[in-house]
Amino acid sequence: MSATRSTPVLAKPAGTAPGPRAPGGVRIRRALDGAGTPLRGLAGLTGLVVLLEVLPHTGLVSADYLPPASEMGRALWQLLGEGAFWSALGDTLTGWGLGLVIAVVAGVVAGVVIGSVPVLRAATASTIEFLRPIPSVALIPVAVLLYGTDLESKLLLVVYASFWQVLVQVLAGTQDADPVAEDTARSYRMGGWGRVRYVLWPTALPYVMTGVRLAATVALVLTITAELVIGSPGLGRELAVAQTSGAVPRVYAFVLVTGFLGVAVNLVARAVERRALHWHPSMRGEGQR
Repeated sequence: MSATRSTPVLAKPAGTAPGPRAPGGVRIRRALDGAGTPLRGLAGLTGLVVLLEVLPHTGLVSADYLPPASEMGRALWQLLGEGAFWSALGDTLTGWGLGLVIAVVAGVVAGVVIGSVPVLRAATASTIEFLRPIPSVALIPVAVLLYGTDLESKLLLVVYASFWQVLVQVLAGTQDADPVAEDTARSYRMGGWGRVRYVLWPTALPYVMTGVRLAATVALVLTITAELVIGSPGLGRELAVAQTSGAVPRVYAFVLVTGFLGVAVNLVARAVERRALHWHPSMRGEGQR
């Protein structure tokens, strides 16, 4: 007779949560982590404000060079009530926006054309590598000679600096196109426009959005720099005027405004990037974290 073997039944230890509930706990932990990140950032910002308020009163730093945070806040509040401030802000945003649009359009068009033609890419590689590292501030004398302190001088610096950010990313995106997809497009006798639309552009779009995000920040930096050095109308010129007049709290107020403007530009650029790449796996993964 053959003995019948009984299969042992393993019991779960007491207090062990069932398997299906585990993902819920993971989601809760992720939600708590996501809620804690803004709180930690707010705590760091509060600590910085407290340090700026206390440090001038300790004597370690002279209040003539670093006024307390309360004085900076009062100067900033006064700025918000002045019409000249809003006019300067409009001039800065105008130069930044126009320069960024021109740079993005020119960078995307040039990148797609050069990247889709191997011979043209090889012929322009050395020229791009020569021109790209030239600092935009080195063109300030040229801009002043050509356009003086008008808007065009500001646009020259902004477009030159931002153009390379977009162009390099677009070239990298076109080079990353799937060879299988390209062979498929050729087998279907797809024209040049069809290859760009259905093969190159979906691959290059994440690179394009990265270039746009980088170019937006660079464009803002060059806009403020042009206003500060050349004297073009905008926040940079108002900051220089406050510096020469010895209004130290007002100088820091303008610095805070430019900092807030930089944060806003970065947030808007990231929001546009998430919107444009909602179909991309990287954006889906970011939304799940």
